[in-house]
Amino acid sequence: MGGPDGFTYTEHPDGTVRITHHGRRATTPRGDRAERFLAEVAAGDPQLVMARWTGNYRGGNERTATDHPRNRRG
Repeated sequence: MGGPDGFTYTEHPDGTVRITHHGRRATTPRGDRAERFLAEVAAGDPQLVMARWTGNYRGGNERTATDHPRNRRG
């Protein structure tokens, strides 16, 4: 199973970074947050970093967790 994909980012001269997912704007970090984002992208897998920063990150166990007896309703 592959990781997240479809994320891109562009740096702007005013110090902002625009992160998009499949062409749609996901988030726009500015200032210190933009600098931290760029440092993380340089140090790790850019797709995973962008997925985490946009909140579009899933661990792949959602169905398993839903089926767990502790999480069943009724």
